[in-house]
Amino acid sequence: MTPSDTSRSGTVAVLGATGGIGRQVSAVFSRAGHEVLGVARHPAPHAAHHPFVPLDVAAADPAETAALLAARKVELVVNATGGWAVTEEAMHHAHVRLVDRMLAAVAALPTRPRVVHIGSIHEYGFVPPGTAIDETLATDPSTPYARTKLAGSQAVLEAARAGDVDGVVLRAVNVCGPYPSGASFLGAVLQRLRAVAPGERLELMIADAARDYIDVRDVASAVLRAADGADSGAVFNIGRGEAPTMRDLVTTLVDVAGFPPETIKETGGPVESKGGGWTKADIRRAERVLGWRPAIGLRDSLRDMWEARD
Repeated sequence: MTPSDTSRSGTVAVLGATGGIGRQVSAVFSRAGHEVLGVARHPAPHAAHHPFVPLDVAAADPAETAALLAARKVELVVNATGGWAVTEEAMHHAHVRLVDRMLAAVAALPTRPRVVHIGSIHEYGFVPPGTAIDETLATDPSTPYARTKLAGSQAVLEAARAGDVDGVVLRAVNVCGPYPSGASFLGAVLQRLRAVAPGERLELMIADAARDYIDVRDVASAVLRAADGADSGAVFNIGRGEAPTMRDLVTTLVDVAGFPPETIKETGGPVESKGGGWTKADIRRAERVLGWRPAIGLRDSLRDMWEARD
């Protein structure tokens, strides 16, 4: 299977189509010749390229969602929802309740569409620096974000084992690239850099951490591969297999944006994180089974992130 070809000819429903990942997933399937149905709570201008239905899957009756999927002849459901909820209750709504209701809707269909669920590398919990995180590592999440993301992924895997759905989980590392969420660290730095006047300095707290980052478009290409390239119940870690420091990422972003290095004035203080201080994905399973590898370097990704504007 090539990156631009899947055997599924029906509609691809992208849940969370207006978000940073959902936007790129919609684009990659559209380029591959698929009809894309965007689903999200609210419309967005960039989602107007595809048919779109405003629907809060976490709040809707699964029968309503099932009727929508059946009417549109959906053969693939991509769960690209998630977001940056602050409270554990909101995280449970977005990461657990939504997944449970999505699975109930898919299981009720007379057909058997595949479900590709985008989870998180943070589901494995804190690991010692130097660890390459592979899929055999026991999950031991340590933050509310990671715990609720794991609960959603486990629900997909349990439904797949029970034969209720044809489901695959991709545990993605942190993402960068075009149109990041302003709630993410790099997205927030991007917004603040765009507001910096010439000669002005930007005070910034940077975590003393090293984390795997991948371009959001490479995540989308992994979803395309997973549409047909794996057995139900499979898990794949999706990243670059590298662990740049957060300072190196900020330095690179400042450089590609055309600012001098001294633009950043680092300040002390605690830095909130969704996971641990070290992440580095072992991506050999995705390479072997899906034939997938990341294609976009971090410098190019950060440059595209700086240059992308709606």
